[in-house]
Amino acid sequence: MTGLPIATATETWRWLRGQLKARPGEVALTLLTGLAAGAASIIAVYALGLLVDDVRDGAGVDAIVPIAVVVVAAAPVAGITTGLSWWLIARLSESILAALRERTLTVALHLPATVLDRTGRGDLLSRVGADVAAIGRAASGVLPQVVSALLLGALSLVAMFGLDWRLGLAGLAAVPSYVLGLRWYLPRSGPQYAAQREAVGARAQQLVESLQGARTVHAYRVSDQHLDALRTTSERARDVERNVFGLFMRFGWRINRSEFLGLAAILTVGFFLVDGGYVTVGETAAAAVLFHRLFNPVALVMFTFDDIQSAGASLARLVGVRQLEQPTPVSRTPSDSSLELRGVSFTYDGTTPVLTDVDLRIEPGERVALVGSTGAGKTTAASLAAGILRPDRGEALVGGVPSHEVPPSAVAVVSQETHVFAGPLIEDLRLARPDGDVAAALATVGALEWASALPSGLDTVVGEGGHPLTAAQAQQLALARLVLLDPAVAVLDEATAEAGSSGARRLEEAALAATRGRTTLVVAHRLTQAAAADRVLVLEHGQVVESGTHDDLVAAGGRYADLWSAWQSR
Repeated sequence: MTGLPIATATETWRWLRGQLKARPGEVALTLLTGLAAGAASIIAVYALGLLVDDVRDGAGVDAIVPIAVVVVAAAPVAGITTGLSWWLIARLSESILAALRERTLTVALHLPATVLDRTGRGDLLSRVGADVAAIGRAASGVLPQVVSALLLGALSLVAMFGLDWRLGLAGLAAVPSYVLGLRWYLPRSGPQYAAQREAVGARAQQLVESLQGARTVHAYRVSDQHLDALRTTSERARDVERNVFGLFMRFGWRINRSEFLGLAAILTVGFFLVDGGYVTVGETAAAAVLFHRLFNPVALVMFTFDDIQSAGASLARLVGVRQLEQPTPVSRTPSDSSLELRGVSFTYDGTTPVLTDVDLRIEPGERVALVGSTGAGKTTAASLAAGILRPDRGEALVGGVPSHEVPPSAVAVVSQETHVFAGPLIEDLRLARPDGDVAAALATVGALEWASALPSGLDTVVGEGGHPLTAAQAQQLALARLVLLDPAVAVLDEATAEAGSSGARRLEEAALAATRGRTTLVVAHRLTQAAAADRVLVLEHGQVVESGTHDDLVAAGGRYADLWSAWQSR
């Protein structure tokens, strides 16, 4: 299994520059506000330097008044502009992240199923989950501080050069030490943070696979193997994170060394300049205070490189998903609601056939059940008919148009893996059609009574963290969404499999009501669904072996008759 692509540093920076260029007004306002905040902070330090010289020259108490006025006036200006600058930086970065998150989700939702099968859903989940969270934390907490620190550092160096160019050079003496520290840290930390994100993704992938396939894992008694694999990926993630932390701690003392060298250089140079009459004590003091004030901002930039690197690795992973962006599909209107597989063959791995030369046609408004033993290819056939998969050979057609080219609203799929979205139940349903009659759709599938009886009725929050719904209720919501969407063709892939025996009959009636009048292909888990269909197709080893009505196939005594007999004897 291969993971989703990861963008290179060049590709990531190119994407980021493009996003900043698309927002020139926001970028300019953010930079100007940050510069204003830095300038207000520097003015107060410069004023204190003047006060030192006034005191040395024997100025009276009156000399304190203008200095105090400047300091008092600069303080609130610095505070307000700094706060505004942080807010603008956070807003700009969050808007860019929101655009990336939405685009990533759009690409992910349109990825072919075969791509997700090959790359693993856990990798995608870790990107839209853990990676987005890492970038979000950096965007709202770290990035505003880092940008402000960089602007303050640049202005402080300019101010030191303004006092005396030699004091400015002394301040720059710390730069080589900082650079050496970064040159030691960055080549080591970059791969470590990339490995950390990959390890977290591998752990998430293993966890998702084990949880989603829990029943199969237990059935084949391979729980120990899955636990060992999860333990291995978890230990790998732990070891990588421990290495990252150790590397960061060794980086810390290099920052302290740079701070010492810079301050020592300014004080030493300042001593000789004052002694030679080139600068005043106040100017030297101001330069020293300016540099000392950079300790926290510069250290912040250095010490947050772990967050920056982590966010950078996450950003590369999200930008990498965009590389899978599919061309805008051609949308063609079907001539009718017929559904047809014509000479279809399909493999997942390119070698093992799942379907071989399958031919089937469902007339407009006809209801056809697809039955067969496990592994016969029923779900694959349904996915091909719905346009989720594309055949290796042959054609899957809806009204004479390739199924992957019809409008999204023309074909609806309801599988046994339904999802209840977090939020009010009514909004969960309006995803299908915002202006649809939700109450009527619920009534059609027999769900209005229990939905209205929820604590807050249709406004009850369901899904994660909300009111829990049973498997049968979740399936009814999916069928209600189908009613609201009102497609011409419906594909039900074992849509009543999770109901349990107690709710099976009610859910089958809901499925019948939701698909009445539509061309319907039913992958029948329960043969009572097949008995209610207009026609039954029996699929075995990837080929259609029988076709006819329920009564005719039972009377024929073939494969379907065997399946029906086994079903009745349960």
